[in-house]
Amino acid sequence: MPMLIALAISIGVLAVVATWLFLGPLAALNFQIWQAFVAWASFYHCGGKTAGARTTVICMSFGALIGALSVMLAGQLGALGALAAPVAVGIGAAAIVLAAHVGLLATIPACVYGFACVAGLILLKGVAPLDALVPTIGSIVLGAIFGWVSETVAGKLTKPSA
Repeated sequence: MPMLIALAISIGVLAVVATWLFLGPLAALNFQIWQAFVAWASFYHCGGKTAGARTTVICMSFGALIGALSVMLAGQLGALGALAAPVAVGIGAAAIVLAAHVGLLATIPACVYGFACVAGLILLKGVAPLDALVPTIGSIVLGAIFGWVSETVAGKLTKPSA
């Protein structure tokens, strides 16, 4: 079977499972399906396989931490008025780019995905920054796992039968 068809089947079926899991049992933990899908996409963006999963989890989690800290900083910069959030985000973005000197944090886009995911949860659900970290990182880890499983299953579907 062609790889694209195998991926369509694998990702489609696993998307059903992931959505059920996140909207059902994991909903009470505030895990977010959209964050998992971002991590799933990041897995492929980072090259897939074990290395892509590792890069996704490390970089997106780091980005989520920087994002949560940026939201907290924005609260402390209240004297800047309407510039508080933009300045805090700019400092966070600069920190992500500077951290790229560390090999494990060198995939800047994946770090930015994590920043966006935690900021989205904070802004959309009104979750406190530090309280948003655990469900965000949990969603990232599960999304990377779903990426790895989808790639593995698609690989098995493309192998000719013996």
